[in-house]
Amino acid sequence: MLRLQSVEAAYGSVRALFGLSLEIREREVVCMIGANGAGKTTTLRVVTGALRPTQGEIQFLGRPIASLRMSEIVRLGISCVPEGRKVFSTMTVQENLEIGGYIRRHDKRWLADTMEQIFTYFPILRDRRTQLAGTLSGGEQQMLALGRAMMSRPKLMLLDEPSMGLAPLMVERTFEAIQNIAKAGTTILLVEQNARMALTVADRGYVVQMGRIVMSDTAGGLLQNDQVRQTYLGIGARKEDP
Repeated sequence: MLRLQSVEAAYGSVRALFGLSLEIREREVVCMIGANGAGKTTTLRVVTGALRPTQGEIQFLGRPIASLRMSEIVRLGISCVPEGRKVFSTMTVQENLEIGGYIRRHDKRWLADTMEQIFTYFPILRDRRTQLAGTLSGGEQQMLALGRAMMSRPKLMLLDEPSMGLAPLMVERTFEAIQNIAKAGTTILLVEQNARMALTVADRGYVVQMGRIVMSDTAGGLLQNDQVRQTYLGIGARKEDP
């Protein structure tokens, strides 16, 4: 579904990605783990069109997208839940969701049906639909950010640090929602500092260091990898059987 091949990107004179390559198959949940500044968010930005790569290829469903505008990429079926949620705080929950469905804004029935689907995932949003988004709790805002991204009925969702700033209970609920979205057929690329939770819900994972992919494996394989366990999970290497 998505393929990045030898992608490089920079912020001015500062290079951020160095020949990064990855691929995601349809209906997979793939995570990217790594330290702050490793290039995870930059990878999402080049996929969404927020940052132009300086080199390399990006293909979505076999089509090159690196030169497309962000709105065109959304229309192709990619949506993003940004780091920090970034809901429109002075607008209501319903208005935030409607913005997520902007590309189908003239099809009122389509928007209404999609919103009803989202309310089945996040019943609290139905209860809060007339409430200003800025008055929601952090967890409720994360539900709203996920729902807003779903309003375009994406084929691929990019999630940037969905657990950031959430209480442990809300982290669990957020990842449960991500699993449910994936089970319904949406492909997911997940960037997450909480490596353990990310690998628990993912099918496969990539480890990113200094703008490069340094390791890739099944999620189970990465959970058992001694380097990953020590560096990102905070636990020691596995002991060999006697």
